Amino acid sequence: MTAPLPDPRNARLWVHVGGKLVERAEAKVSVFDSSVQGGDACWEGLRVYDGRIFALERHLDRLFASAKALAFATVPSRDEVEAAIFATLAANGMRDGVHIRLTLTRGEKVTSGMSPELNRSGPCLIVLAEWKPPVYDRRGIRLVTSSWRRNPPQCLDSKIHHANLLNNVLAKIEANHAGADDAVMLDVEGYVAETNATNLFLVRRGELLTPAADHCLPGITRAIVLEIARAEGIPASERRVSLVELHTADEVFTTGTMGELAPVLLIDGRTIGSGAIGPLTRRLQRFFAERTAQEGRALPF
Repeated sequence: MTAPLPDPRNARLWVHVGGKLVERAEAKVSVFDSSVQGGDACWEGLRVYDGRIFALERHLDRLFASAKALAFATVPSRDEVEAAIFATLAANGMRDGVHIRLTLTRGEKVTSGMSPELNRSGPCLIVLAEWKPPVYDRRGIRLVTSSWRRNPPQCLDSKIHHANLLNNVLAKIEANHAGADDAVMLDVEGYVAETNATNLFLVRRGELLTPAADHCLPGITRAIVLEIARAEGIPASERRVSLVELHTADEVFTTGTMGELAPVLLIDGRTIGSGAIGPLTRRLQRFFAERTAQEGRALPF
């Protein structure tokens, strides 16, 4: 039996895989692909708003930076990646309310094994576009703190947007078992890093705080929120944040392409602020919505 889809429109998708558009049922990579062999790939999430891809250039910059950090021997050109994205959206007739999962794997190996020297066919680009609204309830979400720690840079630097996400998956499993929406992940010293899927912000006495990007991905939505704060004269800083500060914050929200700005109402059974979306969170949501409505790469169709 085929499981029902969150959006039935996604049952008949065209997906770009390895240089060609194929129907959803045929969208596959080889069992010898590096993503299957060892999670050896990098990826980006993008969102389409009213005929525009928001922050496309920033996402592609990070994709290519991740591929360089992972020592990919070759990568497609920026023009080739953009053409694949536009072709996928056009094939699906997508211009709004769309999330794109953009993945670049090291490619197919000649035999199973760990060494990148076995990758001799070049990288594999995957463009998966789905009809998908922001994934979190805009009225608020609940978090629990995970027992799994975010990798420190000496183990696997979070600035590489890689596809080896088992730490995050294990934290998400704990959140699921606790009946929460997501999990707070701490660093190895016990400071707040991020959630399993998003960056974190908190508000204390009118000041906006976010964990320093040492053990978390320096997210693009995170960066845009900090830009908005500077432009609007909102005090904001990046520094170490303790779990106690998170529990006792006036407001908390998460940021990310998949969920935009999502207010957090409960963490580890503790009510955050008044237990409803806070005024600064709401204000930043409005500013962010204005940015997504005005900025982005226009689709050529």
